[in-house]
Amino acid sequence: MSRILIVDDDSSIAEILEFNLKNEGFEVDTAMSAEEALKKPIAEFNLILLDVMMGGMSGYKMAEKIRKDGLIVPIIFLTAKDTENDMLTGFSVGGDDYISKPFSIKEVVARVKAVLKRTGKSGVSDKNKLIFDRFVLDFNLKELSIDGEKIALTKTEFELISLLAKNPDRMFSRENIIDKLWQDSPYITERTVDVHIARIRKKLGDYASVIHNRAGYGYRFNTGNL
Repeated sequence: MSRILIVDDDSSIAEILEFNLKNEGFEVDTAMSAEEALKKPIAEFNLILLDVMMGGMSGYKMAEKIRKDGLIVPIIFLTAKDTENDMLTGFSVGGDDYISKPFSIKEVVARVKAVLKRTGKSGVSDKNKLIFDRFVLDFNLKELSIDGEKIALTKTEFELISLLAKNPDRMFSRENIIDKLWQDSPYITERTVDVHIARIRKKLGDYASVIHNRAGYGYRFNTGNL
């Protein structure tokens, strides 16, 4: 059973969402603020419905904190704002979907199911490990293991695959990757990224396709290939 956390300071909206999602078979918890929500075991939830405009910490700030902590739980923003800039802000801080108020319950349920289906392999996550079925990144030991077997990666290779895996199904351009991993090295070229990706893929063997390339766009971590 999927666990959903509703974070909204409007109790009437939270209650309506909770009632209807429970009727759909979900286990639901609620929080009236971002601060209250962050005291809960975030990594144990399968999805968060997160209001943007709340007293105290905003939904965007909460999402930012969750992503900085290395947690990959899917987030759907709920907001009265619906401009393109607001949507882009939501996605830039790690949101997976964006629903404008007022909304229909049927739309929310459909979006929740769609996001859960899309991110269903994003299983267990905490500050120290990222686990996709048999694929485990240990951030304390700086190790990758697949089916219990350790894969020898250099420091840069580990950082590169960690960057992609922490943001499953997000496309990173070569320029994005350089900015993240080599910002203090002015002479790094896009070809450097390709070489490192090729080396990682070779080490992944049968799981090489987990790093997907889309011509003209860049690379992403494809959980569907695990």
